[in-house]
Amino acid sequence: MAIEAELKAVVRDPEGVLKQLEARCGAGRAEVYRDTYYDAPDGSLMGADRELRIRTVHGPDGTRSVLTYKGARVDEASGSKPEAETRVEDVAAAHEIVRGLGFVPRIAFEKRCRNYGFERDGRRVLVTLVRVPELDDATFIEVETMAATEHELGSALAFVRAVLAELGIGESDLTTDLYTDAVAAARPV
Repeated sequence: MAIEAELKAVVRDPEGVLKQLEARCGAGRAEVYRDTYYDAPDGSLMGADRELRIRTVHGPDGTRSVLTYKGARVDEASGSKPEAETRVEDVAAAHEIVRGLGFVPRIAFEKRCRNYGFERDGRRVLVTLVRVPELDDATFIEVETMAATEHELGSALAFVRAVLAELGIGESDLTTDLYTDAVAAARPV
C-alpha cells in the first residue's frame, strides 16, 4: 500500500498563501468535503490509529464519493499513513456495506477546501487550503505526495517541507492534530 506523505499546518496568513498559490497554479478547485469516519463498536479501529472514511466531495464538476482506509502512522513526526482509496459509484450502498460489516459512524463533519494540483520533479503534489466551520473557520494547509515505500517516505516528506517553506509555512506551524479529534473536542458533550 502506498504511503500518503502529508504535512498539515496552521496558516497564519491565509490571504497571502492563497495569492501565492493562485499565482503559481491558477484559481484552484473549490470543493466541500463531507466526511464520515467509521469505527468498530469498541473503538478498536481508531484506537489502533487506523481510519475508515467515506467522503463525498461536492465541487464545480459535480459530486463524487470515495472510500478510504488509512493504516496506522508509519512516521510519528508527520503522521503519514499507508492509504488505500477507491471511488464509489453508490455512496448510500457504500455506507450500507460498511455498516453491514459491523462498523459504526463515529464522527461526521464538513471541510471547505480549495485544491491546487501540480507536478514537480517527477512528483504529483496536492496542496489544499482547508477550513472546518466547527473549528472557528481556522485555516489549515495540507501538502501531500505519495511515497511508494517507507524507504521513500523521508525524501517525499523533505519535498513536502520544501513546498511549504516556499509558501512561508515554517516548522513551528506544523501540526499532527487530527480534524476528527479537534471537531469532537469542539462539540458539546
